[in-house]
Amino acid sequence: MSFIAEHISVLVVIVPLMAAPLCVIVRHGAVSWGWATLVCLANFGLSILLMQQVLANGTIVYDLGGWEGPWGIVYHIDEVGALVVLIVSAIAAIVMPYAKESIEREIPKERHYLAYCMMLLCIAGLIGMAVTGDAFNLFVFLEVSSLATYVLIALGNDRRALTAALRYLILGTVGATFYVIGLGMIYMMTGSLNMTDLASLLPAVQNTGTVHVALAFIVVGFGLKLALFPLHVWLPNAYTFAPSAVTAFLAATATKVAVYALIRLIFTVFGDIDPLETYGVRAAVMVLAIAGMFAGSLIAIYQSNVKRLLAYSSVAQVGYMILGISIGNAPAMAGGIIHMFNHALMKGALFMALGCVFYVIGSVKLEDMAGLGKRMPLTAAAIVAGGFSLIGVPLTVGFISKFYLVEGALAAGMWPVALLIMLSSLLAVIYVWRVVEVMYFRSPAIGCETRTEAPMSLLVPTYILLGAAFWFGIDATFTGDVAMSAAQTLLGGSK
Repeated sequence: MSFIAEHISVLVVIVPLMAAPLCVIVRHGAVSWGWATLVCLANFGLSILLMQQVLANGTIVYDLGGWEGPWGIVYHIDEVGALVVLIVSAIAAIVMPYAKESIEREIPKERHYLAYCMMLLCIAGLIGMAVTGDAFNLFVFLEVSSLATYVLIALGNDRRALTAALRYLILGTVGATFYVIGLGMIYMMTGSLNMTDLASLLPAVQNTGTVHVALAFIVVGFGLKLALFPLHVWLPNAYTFAPSAVTAFLAATATKVAVYALIRLIFTVFGDIDPLETYGVRAAVMVLAIAGMFAGSLIAIYQSNVKRLLAYSSVAQVGYMILGISIGNAPAMAGGIIHMFNHALMKGALFMALGCVFYVIGSVKLEDMAGLGKRMPLTAAAIVAGGFSLIGVPLTVGFISKFYLVEGALAAGMWPVALLIMLSSLLAVIYVWRVVEVMYFRSPAIGCETRTEAPMSLLVPTYILLGAAFWFGIDATFTGDVAMSAAQTLLGGSK
């Protein structure tokens, strides 16, 4: 146990990274699934221990190979980083048991092992992004997760999955290239890639055009990765045509990790500069966030495919996260941070519920879901409950996030922004109601009245995640305390 405690910062990355090739060596779907599930459960346990260490002892700094920064690669895990690691590993531990039945239905048998290998690589890349304290190492893990994601999306049976994967690959490559160009400019001005070192070196060159342009490249690059409006065009098709288990995992994790990476770069690497204020872009970022909140919700209202509807909803939810950053006080920042966790729970549960629908009826189009409340009552109830969180109904995690954001907006004297947050929630009522109306108030097609539920191996993980969405909506002490403490630390670094 002492070995695990000492090296836990790197184990959460190494365990899934080293486990992935074994799936390719075995080349057997069921064995690969069992192995991947065991690894994900073990990594979830490690992430809990990591969070406990951070809460008990403060920020963890781990020097890889004994080489101290800035010469060596350093892992730097604070409260937000530990929370992101917990999100990724928890979602993986829940989605992997769900994935077996779903993948068997939606991916050809000879590719099952490849799906599990890519899932483990994606997990390693996402966790690596959350723990690394080296700006170039962040790019490496970004590419590991992205390359695995492209393959996972392309594994979908629908041929449009290939087009969706290609679009994501092109735009993802553009985003990563933008980040590397910006990072190269920063390295040219400072001679360092260590995030802590950069924070102390950048103030001396903050007024140079090179640093201004570098920051723009970095923000645009990660804006593409996190699907910030209007850089979101890759996301709807990727979520719609990927296999259900893949969509559930990616929707709950990938954009959240990218949001965290952007927060860390802005408030840690550029923290002493406070770039949003120094360069006068706070208002522009806020406008983009609010535009995303409304554009995503408005487009979602008119979708006939429910996976696409939820994909556009994710664009709106990313807007809430970025809005918390742009307001710039502790409650709003805490709201953005806590929404990363909360959105992972509710959107993961919703996409898993849709996977149950697809498993039974082979479609997630609205017209095909008519009468689903009678045919699949447990699945339909899960969709409704998840919809409550999207709206922000009290006792759900969605309410907690929006409460913090509204509190932050009012504390900053931005009552019009608080009003816009509530108005955007009303748009969520419209698109959620469209699904509810079809499921409960329309009759199923003739010959489709038989009551059939998805297997329990799909329903149980869905309800576990849904239960967590209500649990942390009723008792938000843990997430609220972590988010508020992290927000105060991050903002302290930007003064």
